[in-house]
Amino acid sequence: MPKTKFQEVVFTILMVFVMVYAMICYNIALNIGGMSNEVFLSAFHELVIMGPAAFVLDFFIVGNLAKKKAFQIVRVGQDNPFHLVLAISVVSVIWMCPLMSLVATLLFKNAGSQIIAVWLETTVLNFPMAFCWQLFFAGPFVRFLFRNIFREKEAENENVYAADAQ
Repeated sequence: MPKTKFQEVVFTILMVFVMVYAMICYNIALNIGGMSNEVFLSAFHELVIMGPAAFVLDFFIVGNLAKKKAFQIVRVGQDNPFHLVLAISVVSVIWMCPLMSLVATLLFKNAGSQIIAVWLETTVLNFPMAFCWQLFFAGPFVRFLFRNIFREKEAENENVYAADAQ
């Protein structure tokens, strides 16, 4: 888990890219009636818009709410640390899915006067996929990447300190 603001920014960027790109692919596939190779390329066009929106929502609003709520649910020091990670992930999806579905509805769905109905439908269709993707794929993958990126830097710092001590 991130320990500094810089690490938090890097972690959020990684998570946003993996989650948002996958959810855009999912939504495009739903709209065109199935998955195809063109979905992967088309998703990059929306990622330019949805990525920054997700970063702002997650970094400045939802991330803090999710951590605060997770610390209310999990007893730090008594429960397994994995439970805290799980709680943060679940609360993040609970907030991010409806918010990002609203952004997508406003920007891409041409909902007109049916905006509430289209937003609710989009949220209902997205939630199971976002929940599973976050818990079983994106979350573990991003945490693995993050650990490996910052483990290397920690090892370099330890080597520098060891060399300085000699």
